[in-house]
Amino acid sequence: MTTLQQPCRIWLTGATSGIGLALAERLLADGHRVALSARNVDKLNTMAAGFEHALVVPLDVSDRGAVRAAGQRLETQLGGLDVVILNAGTCEYLDARHFDVDLVERVFAPNFFGALYAMEAALPLLRRARDHDGIRPLLAATSSASAYVPLPRAEAYGASKAALSYFLESLRLDLDAEGIDVSVIHPGFVKTPLTERNDFPMPMRISAEQAAEAIVAGLNRRQLDIHFPRRFTNLVRLMGILPPRLRRRLGLRMVKDTQADGQTSGGDA
Repeated sequence: MTTLQQPCRIWLTGATSGIGLALAERLLADGHRVALSARNVDKLNTMAAGFEHALVVPLDVSDRGAVRAAGQRLETQLGGLDVVILNAGTCEYLDARHFDVDLVERVFAPNFFGALYAMEAALPLLRRARDHDGIRPLLAATSSASAYVPLPRAEAYGASKAALSYFLESLRLDLDAEGIDVSVIHPGFVKTPLTERNDFPMPMRISAEQAAEAIVAGLNRRQLDIHFPRRFTNLVRLMGILPPRLRRRLGLRMVKDTQADGQTSGGDA
């Protein structure tokens, strides 16, 4: 079994902002061979400067052809992958009074389908590392604590993350016999450029560096569900298992609080 306590070949998407940036800096500093993917080539090059073990692989995860090409490049340059961390994503909130399916599709494109495109490219490389190097590789992806429970205005974002969590948990069952582990990451509120746009309270928000530390620790332990900060995420998970009538009452309370504050847009964890 491979862990991040030894040098690994890692593919990280969404590497130039927020949690992804903090993870990239941590993994590079720890000496891992990291393939960094995001859309902003200049930022990727700046991050990789000074690290011989950094590989810049720019791409838009919503472009399936580009992701496939990235997978071929990774195979050529790295041979295989020990760990894959799919972190790219976006957030837009839906105003139910002006129902906008285009908005939903924009959110699902990177958050769900982009992650699937990357899995399609990565799985052969994880299998190659297993077969050639005798390790048990790891596939991880960043979902959200919003996947645990329905939240106001989060129809698009929360649904995309809930779909990702369900897909990964199902995939985990099918990959177990192949010797590939799957971890799902469910952050609470993290201080990132996305959450800076939020116009509502974000209880127990932590820094991106704290999030990266929690993720690395969870991956080292092969946690199935890496969620943090636990004081917050445990409360959200509890809400998710409440009876529907009580969940509805709590949700309506949040809607009223949002409307009273005149909150209309933002980003989520």
